[in-house]
Amino acid sequence: MSEEQRLYGLNAVRAAFARRPQALRKLYLAEARIPQLQALLKWCVANRIGYRVVADEDLRKLAASSHHEGVVADILREEPQALTTWLRDLGDGPQCALWLDGVGNPHNLGAILRSAAHFGVAAIMLPKHSTLALSGAAARVAEGGAEAVPFVRMGRDDNAIAQLHGAGFKLAATIVRGGQDLFATQLPQRLVYVMGAEGEGMNPDLAAACDLRLSIPGTGAVESLNVSAATAVLLAEWSRAAS
Repeated sequence: MSEEQRLYGLNAVRAAFARRPQALRKLYLAEARIPQLQALLKWCVANRIGYRVVADEDLRKLAASSHHEGVVADILREEPQALTTWLRDLGDGPQCALWLDGVGNPHNLGAILRSAAHFGVAAIMLPKHSTLALSGAAARVAEGGAEAVPFVRMGRDDNAIAQLHGAGFKLAATIVRGGQDLFATQLPQRLVYVMGAEGEGMNPDLAAACDLRLSIPGTGAVESLNVSAATAVLLAEWSRAAS
């Protein structure tokens, strides 16, 4: 995987610059964005970072998307933390994290990150062999949320579960049907929601290893919620219960 990644979208680029300006490597922007990106441009000049004012067509090509919002940036990729490091530095009290078991769609990831940032999620946890990584599309959909929630790389599932239990976390498998009613369950103060893949759902062995199995009740008019919509509902309920 390249050391650099290409971000686009006004809020995504601004958030990355605000948190880690030293990671910026190159900037492309539309002329109309110059007034809104003065601080970023001054940084580029002061630190000899190249930037170019380009046409909309060039931005579309650079972003490989028409949703560039007038700015594209090349920025150093941030590597996920190790689970041990994250747990060592984690504060006390209520904490919520998301374990993504097979989620792969970048737009779903972006929407999950946006909800995670909104509700103060402590981490996005990635299984040992997961190829999921932040893309430009995911960062744009996250609207700056990608910079607010760290990614954590786990080891073997059983070791990760043991470490999380040792830190006081309970794990909740989120399943379409057959689980406890989310809204009728007393949620733990320290909780990891395990979210399954968009199509095939969660690994059955992983679901069986969780402390809770939760379902979001509904009318049954549709089979289930999209994984990102379900995540927003789950996080809202945890936030309400933890407050």
